[in-house]
Amino acid sequence: FVGDSLSVDQWQSLTCMLYAADPQAKYISKRNGSTSFFTFPKYNTSYLVSRNVFLVDIVKMENGTRVLELDSLSTAAQWEEMDVLVFDTWHWWFHTGRKQPWDFVQDGNSTYKDANRVTLYEKALNTWAKWVDTKVDTTKTKIFFQGVSPDHDNCTGATRPSESTQGQHPGEIVLEKVLRGMNKSVHLLNVTKLSQYRVDGHPSVYGFGG
Repeated sequence: FVGDSLSVDQWQSLTCMLYAADPQAKYISKRNGSTSFFTFPKYNTSYLVSRNVFLVDIVKMENGTRVLELDSLSTAAQWEEMDVLVFDTWHWWFHTGRKQPWDFVQDGNSTYKDANRVTLYEKALNTWAKWVDTKVDTTKTKIFFQGVSPDHDNCTGATRPSESTQGQHPGEIVLEKVLRGMNKSVHLLNVTKLSQYRVDGHPSVYGFGG
């Protein structure tokens, strides 16, 4: 799994289900930087999650300036030999102020402070799509992309789904456009429409301190 908290949630759920299927099997759980590993030696399988909220790179310069590089995907080499890859990215593109993790955007030969966030998101997805089309052997590696997980306003305390949505999600429109333009096969896990109704469904609300 490569992405933000949506990927982490899915990885945690999967490893819990696998453990429950054979609770006597020995396992190894470790973390290296932003990547967590869960391995079952008995079955010779490993399940990884890499927290990479933009997919493309953020580079810290010598002067401390953080640059979002829309056409760079330096961490991708570690993904190429996996049997299954599951990606997602969306929420962090809209963080501003102190939560914004970059100071400048590098887009080819252009550098700027900010731009329309959906446009930046599309440029990053195209960089990812180009990497898949040129570097990934999809006869050996199956690729999934999790549909956009929508934001919900005023969801605190909600216990029932919404009765209507605000139409097709703009992030999902962009994602589907990029996937249609690819040469390689990517399977879309289209959870967006269903999730738009589930204003009551945020797992963090039920966690410690949630």
